[in-house]
Amino acid sequence: MMLGRYAHNNAALRCVTFSLRMLQRPSSSFSQTAPFIYTFKKQTNIVPIASLNNSISHFGCRSFSLSTSRLSSVVQFKLADIGEGIQEVEVKEWYTKVGEHVKQFDKICEVQSDKANVTITSRYDGKILKLYYNVGDTAKVGEPLVDIKLEQGNNIPVETKISSVTPEEPVEVEVFNKTPSVNLLATPAVRRMAKELQISLNDVQGTGKDGRILKEDLLNYKSETSSPSAKAMSTPLKSTPISPPPSPITMKQTPTIKTQPPSTTPVADRNEPIKGIRKAMVKTMTQANTVPHFTYSDEYDMTELVKLRQQLKKQSKDIKISYLPFIIKACSQALNNYSILNAHVDAKCENITYKGSHNIGIAMDTKDGLLVPNIKNVQQLSIMQIANELNRLQQLGKVGKLSTTDLTGGTFSLSNIGAIGGTYAVPVLLLPEVAIGALGKIARRVVPDEDDDENSSSSSSDDDYCSCRVRSIMTVSWSADHRVVDGATMARFSNELKYLLENPLQLLISQ
Repeated sequence: MMLGRYAHNNAALRCVTFSLRMLQRPSSSFSQTAPFIYTFKKQTNIVPIASLNNSISHFGCRSFSLSTSRLSSVVQFKLADIGEGIQEVEVKEWYTKVGEHVKQFDKICEVQSDKANVTITSRYDGKILKLYYNVGDTAKVGEPLVDIKLEQGNNIPVETKISSVTPEEPVEVEVFNKTPSVNLLATPAVRRMAKELQISLNDVQGTGKDGRILKEDLLNYKSETSSPSAKAMSTPLKSTPISPPPSPITMKQTPTIKTQPPSTTPVADRNEPIKGIRKAMVKTMTQANTVPHFTYSDEYDMTELVKLRQQLKKQSKDIKISYLPFIIKACSQALNNYSILNAHVDAKCENITYKGSHNIGIAMDTKDGLLVPNIKNVQQLSIMQIANELNRLQQLGKVGKLSTTDLTGGTFSLSNIGAIGGTYAVPVLLLPEVAIGALGKIARRVVPDEDDDENSSSSSSDDDYCSCRVRSIMTVSWSADHRVVDGATMARFSNELKYLLENPLQLLISQ
């Protein structure tokens, strides 16, 4: 055992002695044995890695080194697959910025697909080094969102691409002297517009947030610099010679009036890419236009339903309910007898799937565009439960927080154009559904009294004095897939729905 320890210590001592001899050799021989790692190829400011990491060069002697330091790693945090076959999203908001520290599960950004908004959270603890997109840019699934410098102790997945500082190549640190134009806040569209108008951004005073230059600022600056008053102020006054008095012949001649068009400033056009919800609408409406469908319209007498709603509001002031929950519930009851209208058709129109649940969608005009969330299992809900669920979807739609679950799985749809003021419309199908309805506004109208007995013995002169009543009339328009639904089926469904709405007590009893 003593001989073994002696041999081990002797080998270590010989290795250290060899290293010291290598350090004492001249530079020429040292360059042959241990070539310099860092070379200067061009006149740039180069910061050696050894000075940054306090590392000492390694020598090729049995992997012997004097000291090492652990190198920090930078992780490219990529946009993961968010499902539903979505390949790209729009960045709506950043919750962090370069230089900030984030922890695991902290919010990084919010993105919007063609179906819903999704919040992206961090998977690591570290410092944000780079943001790959600005607000409004389109990010693709699988591409990096941010670069995160990891803190010590983080576990890095094998699939994650890591960019580490290596001593094989020099790190060039270029120092830029920032000019005032770099610090100006302006979007790429504004900078492009300034270049087209030949305007220097340094001369424009920004009126946006934090001094951000807007397109209106460029147009105002252009109009101020090109206006005749501005030119007159900048042009010195010139003395005009006094002309002699006109001769009598000149006075008799008719003067010619030269008219010039008024000076106007052209307003620049604005180009905007189609993305997000609008891009999804382009795809959906294009597909729906290939399906042959027809439209059926009718008028419903909503007088009794108007009275019922007024009575409910008088009994309890806390009840806030519109006509739409009654209509949704009535549609569900009518669909029980016309299941073909609560069905899906495949892309090739070879199979019909009769849906068991009545997931009735309601078209909503949101800030992000047209969205159609749906109320699940309407056949099992009461009118008040439908009203509460409808209110929840409307609140989420206003703030753009509708989830994918809310926007998928619909079986039958309604569009309440009457809330804006419309009457008749031709709604477009929301594939793979086969029917959709457009509800017009409820208007007060004078209609003849249908209770008059046509077989009465009154004289013909009494027809001029027939009784009339003021009724609340709602117009309804239905569109259906004519490949699987005929006009008679749609008309019978509309008649049954009309009966339920014109007799709302039947609706309350049967729920």
